[in-house]
Amino acid sequence: MSSTISSSKNAPKAVAEPRPASATVPVAEDNDLIRAAAKVTRDLNAPRPAVYWADFLTSLGVGYGSLAGAIFSHSPWLVLLFGLIAILALYRAGSFIHELTHVRRNTLPGFHFAWNALFGVPMLIPSFMYEGIHSIHHRTKKYGTIEDPEYLPLALMKPWSVPLFVVVAALAPVALLFRYAILAPLSAIIPPLRTLVVERYSGLIINPDFRRKPPEGDLKRRWLACEIGASIWAIALLAMVATEVIPMRAFLIFLAVMSGSVVLNQIRTLVAHLWENDGHEMSVTAQYLDSVNVPPPGTLPALWAPVGLRYHALHHLLPGVPYHNLGEAHRRLAAELPSGSNFYRADHNSLWALIMGLVRGSAGRN
Repeated sequence: MSSTISSSKNAPKAVAEPRPASATVPVAEDNDLIRAAAKVTRDLNAPRPAVYWADFLTSLGVGYGSLAGAIFSHSPWLVLLFGLIAILALYRAGSFIHELTHVRRNTLPGFHFAWNALFGVPMLIPSFMYEGIHSIHHRTKKYGTIEDPEYLPLALMKPWSVPLFVVVAALAPVALLFRYAILAPLSAIIPPLRTLVVERYSGLIINPDFRRKPPEGDLKRRWLACEIGASIWAIALLAMVATEVIPMRAFLIFLAVMSGSVVLNQIRTLVAHLWENDGHEMSVTAQYLDSVNVPPPGTLPALWAPVGLRYHALHHLLPGVPYHNLGEAHRRLAAELPSGSNFYRADHNSLWALIMGLVRGSAGRN
């Protein structure tokens, strides 16, 4: 899986390779980069509802249709083919949870509700598990620190941390079923358990030291509605499997597709950053350089880093730009900035190179 940076008259001929850790060396703010990013993208901040709806509903239709194809097919090869398509399509549909945290609800009327009703609740990943969590990751003084729920210094940890980071994700469907079918109803009547569920099991986080605060305001209402829906669905699903209304084979295929999508997302998360910070506060420029872009002309990143996630570093620089405009934002900046700019240092050319760089880096420091 590889791609090279988009060509421009100012672009360097080679993309950046994973860099050695430099977390202890403060990175000064690159004001030229920040100003240029703001200047050339002023007209790119408005989301286009038609793009969101068409992309999400198409991904959802292909995903659920392929899941049904896998369940009803008798040929092992067709089950595998449909299963792989379902994993990719549902992974893309699920990736819109990231957009939900950045796009104002009034700019996409009904989209948040539809995403939860059609995907979040059925797949047991309602949006409240990301809302109020991901925004912390984007706070300048929180990124990369112990208070960041989405950051681990993987490049500074033991080599086995990298494969374990991915393997654990395969168990997510079972953990989600347990969280909603068992813990959610029990926590409604056992206050200490409720505190534990809210703090530890109500967010898509990777930092084991992070503790979530109870929701407030409108998020509290949405949280409760989605949690009740997910709990009812999880209990009903297990009951239908236990009474053989849903065949065990169909249930296992459903779990396998869920697991595949989560593992794919975990692999993408593994290369979303360089994970080189050791807990210190970082400048905006340092956060950008610790993040990863995998821009065109490669096509495979569109599968493993969909919905704008291939421009993750640029997203950290411009969190208000909707996913469908990030490609244009990257092209404009490539045309605007000279070859020596820090802008290009966040561009990388392959998933495999990033993973191997992370593995080699962690092995070399331990």
